[in-house]
Amino acid sequence: MANKKINICIIGFGDVASALVQGTENYKKNPDKIIGLIPEIKEYNINDINFVLGFDVNSNKVGKDMSEAIFAEPNCNMKLYQPDFLEAPILKGPIMDGLDSNIKNIVPVSNSQEPVDVVREMKDRDVDIAVIILPTGAHKAVKFYAMSALEAGVCVVNGMPSYVAKNPEIVKKAEGLNLTIIGDDVKSQIGATIIHRSLANLFPMRGAILDRTIQLDWGGCSDFCNLLTRKPDGELVYEEGKRQSKTEAVIAKLQNKDTIECQISAVDYIPFLKNQKEAYMRLEGRIFGGAPVRVDLTMFVEDGNNSAGVIADCIRISKIARDRNISGVLETACSFFMKHPPEQLEDFIAKERLVEFIENKRER
Repeated sequence: MANKKINICIIGFGDVASALVQGTENYKKNPDKIIGLIPEIKEYNINDINFVLGFDVNSNKVGKDMSEAIFAEPNCNMKLYQPDFLEAPILKGPIMDGLDSNIKNIVPVSNSQEPVDVVREMKDRDVDIAVIILPTGAHKAVKFYAMSALEAGVCVVNGMPSYVAKNPEIVKKAEGLNLTIIGDDVKSQIGATIIHRSLANLFPMRGAILDRTIQLDWGGCSDFCNLLTRKPDGELVYEEGKRQSKTEAVIAKLQNKDTIECQISAVDYIPFLKNQKEAYMRLEGRIFGGAPVRVDLTMFVEDGNNSAGVIADCIRISKIARDRNISGVLETACSFFMKHPPEQLEDFIAKERLVEFIENKRER
């Protein structure tokens, strides 16, 4: 019989981690309130997710239990629930490239706090799955933690744009150790990317042509602070990995993707918005007779919660795969849950394949 407890390590304890821990622990006490999870996953439920360890470099979080660290600044996700003490410490990992942006101005670091042995800590706490939700652009750190997790015998869910599921070295290691990977760059539940992608795909489905499209995002969480880096000349630069990931997710399946004018950017970090993300989307194209059509849309969402439920689903899928002795990249889960998977599929096809995997009718 499969072990029902899924021991989780969270790497990067920001607003998504806060939403994930709050929501999971709340649902354990209030199962009648559960929403925002894929209903087809029945083999494991929210009660099976067991937080045991976290890694961060923020001195406000290091040394605290997860139940306390979820509310430490600069975290600003809305407070929905105060979990009981979880006996899940936040330990200091190595400082690599996670602070190589504007985020360094809002994340305090103490030299008196020493980094721990990441592999040993994961082994000591019998971690099953490591969830990587580090700052966007922390490519070296993402690779380090992915490789460390695998070395510790731990499966990986990578919520960041940095390549893990598309990194041949990491994938080879996972396959050799009989461990799984889901990545890269988590696709929010009802987010700007999935809405934008759905509208873009609507054009060819209805026989129309999409000529150009824009998506502009802004918000007050640390992720927006991190996405925009100011050069010495004062120019604000949007993190290229994130731009590439979001752009590919929106237009990758369109036949005319090479001719579409597409601009996707974070436009500003606005602290008073806290964890609320706002986005504007504009799509311009042509219908019968070459007549123009234009769609304008604005959305508002609590950003941390918008990814947390998806990650909870990824955790349960990863554990199912581990029980079945599957190794390597879980392609169906990547295509449905991630913006930058190894294979981009239309969402309805990705969901069909995911359900087939859950029902054990598809290997991965």
